[in-house]
Amino acid sequence: MSIEIEAWVKLAAFAGAGFSMGLGAIGAAVGEGYAAAKANAAISEKPDSSGDIVKMMLVGQAIAETAAIFALVIAVLLLFAGGGAVSIITASALMGAGLSMGLGAIGSGVGAGLPAGQACAGLARQPELSRNFTTTMLIGAAVSQTPAIFAMVIAFMLMFINFAGGSLHMVAALFGAGLCMGFGAIGSGVGSGFPAGEACAGLARQPAMGGQLTTNMLIGAAVSQTPAIFAMVVAFMLMFMNFSNLPLHPASAALLGAGLATGLAAIGSGVGSGLAAGAGCEGWARNPLTTGNVLVIMLVGQAVSQTPSIFGLLISFVLMFKSYPATEVFLASTAVLSAGLCMGLGGIGSGVGNGMTAQSAVSWVARNVEQEGVLMRTMLVGQAVSQSTAIYAMVIALALIFLV
Repeated sequence: MSIEIEAWVKLAAFAGAGFSMGLGAIGAAVGEGYAAAKANAAISEKPDSSGDIVKMMLVGQAIAETAAIFALVIAVLLLFAGGGAVSIITASALMGAGLSMGLGAIGSGVGAGLPAGQACAGLARQPELSRNFTTTMLIGAAVSQTPAIFAMVIAFMLMFINFAGGSLHMVAALFGAGLCMGFGAIGSGVGSGFPAGEACAGLARQPAMGGQLTTNMLIGAAVSQTPAIFAMVVAFMLMFMNFSNLPLHPASAALLGAGLATGLAAIGSGVGSGLAAGAGCEGWARNPLTTGNVLVIMLVGQAVSQTPSIFGLLISFVLMFKSYPATEVFLASTAVLSAGLCMGLGGIGSGVGNGMTAQSAVSWVARNVEQEGVLMRTMLVGQAVSQSTAIYAMVIALALIFLV
């Protein structure tokens, strides 16, 4: 029996390594390709600056590559790091580590490519601002890597903390923690790239506003990180809370559902919040006199865009803290797992839709500040309607948890 479990641990490590590197390669490649595409366009516009543009492209691509390097490190450790207790719980933790890092690298790779591409485009318009573009790009791309760093931290903890002495609930809890952090990092990674890209584009339009654009970029990106932080909180809870007092079934399914609820719902909120933040940077560069107006409506739009991830967090808490009777194992387990999936998937579109609404409102306030009140009201009404789909998902999720 010990040999069989040892084989499962190896299988999980190998599969986790594949997921880590395979998924982790996606975002960086897309981000690097975007930077190269914008560099091609910039060189066509300004052939005399081709050398500087290529250098900018390569620096930006190097930063975008960071997320894939994180994934490579985790994959190599999963393949070759020895030791660790031989347990099915360890197998689950290793698989969760690979998924956390692989999924978590996708958004950061894409997000870091956005400022790289816009810096290349800006350099064609303002060749003398090479140092400014480089600074803004590096700051924005570095912030975009934060969700991938969260995912790497969770992956390291899953690999190197000995969970083997815990109850069998940990099998689902650790796998759910990896999925939660991995999915939860995607939206925030992409979302953080939008204000970074628009700050670089705005610098080409308004060079004198470089400092203010960086400030707005950091504010917008910080808010966009919130869904990833929610995911990290739930991942920590799944790893370190004691669930041994609950029946193994359906509590195990509930713990996995808890990870999916917050992780998936965070995707839409992270992207949506980033769309609003990007419009804020674009608005500041378009009309510097409206910075206060733009900032207010941007923050309100971002706050509403966070709501689906908050719904996901709520469902995760309910799934983790509810008491479950050990009856009707299959039906009850299916119900609670479906509740997590329902809320997680149901929050994606709502978060993105809210962000699109906010993006338009923020952008148009900079163009027509006299209509700020009307635009704010329209944005909130539109977001309320977009929010309804996430509310429907939450209602069904609660029904699955309490009524089925």
